[in-house]
Amino acid sequence: MFLARRTLALRAAAPLARRFLSSRASAVLSALDIPTGGTHATPLPGVYDGAWGGSGDVLQSVCPSTGEVLAHVASASPEELHRALERTREAYVHFRSVPAPQRGEIVRQIREALAAKREEIGALVSLEMGKIFTEGVGEVQEFIDVCDYATGLSRMMNGRVVSSERPGHTILEVPNPLGVLGVLSAFNFPVAVYGWNLSISMAAGNATIWKPSPTTPLSSIAVTKIVSSVLEKNGIPGAVAGLVIGGKDVGEALVESPSVDMVSFTGSEQVGRIVGKNVQSRFGKVLLELGGNNAAIVMPDADLSLAVPAVFFGAVGTAGQRCTSTRRLYLHRAIAPEFLARLQKLYASIQPGDPLDPRTLLGPLHTRAGLAIYDAAIAELRAEGAEILAGGERYDSASLAGPLAGGNFVQPTVARPRGGGAPRTLWAAERFAPVLYVAEFEELEEAIAWNNAVPQGLSSSLWTRDIRNVGKWIGPAGSDAGIVNVNVGTSGAEIGAAFGGNKSTGWGRESGGDAWKQYVRWSACTLNFSDAAPLAQGVNFTT
Repeated sequence: MFLARRTLALRAAAPLARRFLSSRASAVLSALDIPTGGTHATPLPGVYDGAWGGSGDVLQSVCPSTGEVLAHVASASPEELHRALERTREAYVHFRSVPAPQRGEIVRQIREALAAKREEIGALVSLEMGKIFTEGVGEVQEFIDVCDYATGLSRMMNGRVVSSERPGHTILEVPNPLGVLGVLSAFNFPVAVYGWNLSISMAAGNATIWKPSPTTPLSSIAVTKIVSSVLEKNGIPGAVAGLVIGGKDVGEALVESPSVDMVSFTGSEQVGRIVGKNVQSRFGKVLLELGGNNAAIVMPDADLSLAVPAVFFGAVGTAGQRCTSTRRLYLHRAIAPEFLARLQKLYASIQPGDPLDPRTLLGPLHTRAGLAIYDAAIAELRAEGAEILAGGERYDSASLAGPLAGGNFVQPTVARPRGGGAPRTLWAAERFAPVLYVAEFEELEEAIAWNNAVPQGLSSSLWTRDIRNVGKWIGPAGSDAGIVNVNVGTSGAEIGAAFGGNKSTGWGRESGGDAWKQYVRWSACTLNFSDAAPLAQGVNFTT
């Protein structure tokens, strides 16, 4: 029934001047019990600390596909933020004493509640962020998967026993809940990044306060409503999973607050540097997920039937707005002409469309600011004489049906800059848009050097069937990124392994692997069960 409402014809969308939402948007919001009649005078509450509120600046949620204003949301005032932090700390004091398996059971119930609304939340992500429906649903699935993982972890967040050199002694390394986690998430994954942090942090016994991107407030409100309903059913304070929507001032206050023991920040390298310095200056813990200027390398023995579609998805998926999007492509000269011919054919086939239509593969950029980033990247390429192999323009209104003419649609672009792939400014800066740079190489070592020459180190991909190339690529002289794939694209990581990057990507790790160890405080506990008290290292301090 929801799918039928979701795929209503776009001609039903209202002109921007109208007060009421289009039926397209209303169907998505109503399915999640988000009021559709909110105006600037009566905005939706954007603060949750066990109760809903919001009396700060009023923000707009704007649909990037049409330009339609979806809702007005009241952000957190300074007083409300202070109160939310106090309540989050109080909630932590309660929650840390709940046995870990019981915390895991609560996470499991959150998983079930999310799964029951998976398509509805996915549609909201598509409506508000702009990614296509299958990616919106996939993002919610990622949250669901991490809940499964965290539920299991709740019985396995183990310390260890260390042998002592002293008779009658043993040493324990013990993890305990850390405290309050502040999550500052970005617009491009308005649900999943919070899910990575909340699930594992909650299993570890922490309370979380979420400051989402100010351009995706509805996604955070919908998720918080679902999570809070589970907490309420279990008699857990709602501030265990609080929400403070706001702009730069709210983010700065969270980062600087000594009440926040750890900050998880996802965003630009520029802001990440500020966040890292501020949190470190007060000796808090910080987890950074920053820029990703990701490269794919294709060897002459690669299976192009796999490599070409993977590069296409990596560069075009989410309109090039994933941190793992493929932005650099290094092709061996022997296969470059064939690879590019196949890739250009795919680029020529793609058409922009409504992200809520399951047939659409290309949605809009998230904001008008994103259009400016795209325009600047294309202008830079043209100024330096690069060869534009595909795209290179915004879509004109004639290419867009009805209300989509008000959207932020651009042509995915492939360009061959002059001078190859040697390190320089053009290759080193991440452009958050669907722009793919191409260069050709002769030897794998040359391509690896180009891969590693940029400041960022998030994801990388090598396409080959030669095990010797694989050994070089994943070894000490290979890729220096946090994600080093072979015959897998740069984009679309699973949750089981730790996700994160090196260098200016921030060195943070989230989701699987040993990432959970960041969300606890560790203590080394030496136990003496003997009748003597010897000192370590044979020190004798007797009179």
